[in-house]
Amino acid sequence: MEDPFQIIRAVFRYSDRMTTSSAPEPGTRARRADAERNRDRILTAAREMFAESGLQVPMSEIARRAGVGIATLSRNFADRESLIAAVFADAMTAYADATTLALADPDPWHGFCALVEKVCGMQAADRGFSVVLTMAFATAPDFEAERARSHRAFVKLVARAKAAGDLRPDFSPQDLPLILMANAGVIAATRDSAPQAWRRLVGYLLQACAAESAKPLPAEVPARQMYRAMLGGGAARP
Repeated sequence: MEDPFQIIRAVFRYSDRMTTSSAPEPGTRARRADAERNRDRILTAAREMFAESGLQVPMSEIARRAGVGIATLSRNFADRESLIAAVFADAMTAYADATTLALADPDPWHGFCALVEKVCGMQAADRGFSVVLTMAFATAPDFEAERARSHRAFVKLVARAKAAGDLRPDFSPQDLPLILMANAGVIAATRDSAPQAWRRLVGYLLQACAAESAKPLPAEVPARQMYRAMLGGGAARP
């Protein structure tokens, strides 16, 4: 008579073989954990050094602070652009979230002013992010997707503030990068001697954006030209 448990035992033997064959070799998991720790150390070191000294910190110095070799850094991040995008991914998401929050403000002019002040403050708080906001990263699609999300919300905010009669009618969404570039330059020039000077600049710029003080301006900068400027590095890097 056929053993009724033969099929069940065969299934368990097959399952054991599959589990054994698919299990990682001893040490594989440890190597992966080491690789993840190295990546985290690189990101932490880069974040600190970008905030302290700007985006042109030598990659070798970042590797040294992270306690890894330059080859390890290169395996994780093929170039400076990919490292910058990874370091500031959370900050760019926060930027996009702030724009969405501003759009939800029932007073569009208040939302507009609060957003500009918020983002300029983010620039002042982090020397690296100050410049990142004026740059574009063609090889970092996730990073640029968050920027695009912010831009879409900002375009709607601008339209609402104009419709309310508070924002000057000739304001263009392309003017925001100009504001951020100007702010980045002031931050870089005054960081050590007058670290709050950026607030004065932003106050002037917001008053210039108000409809009640609007006077004719030169033509707006075409979007394509502004994007090329951002790809080229935006404001002068510290």
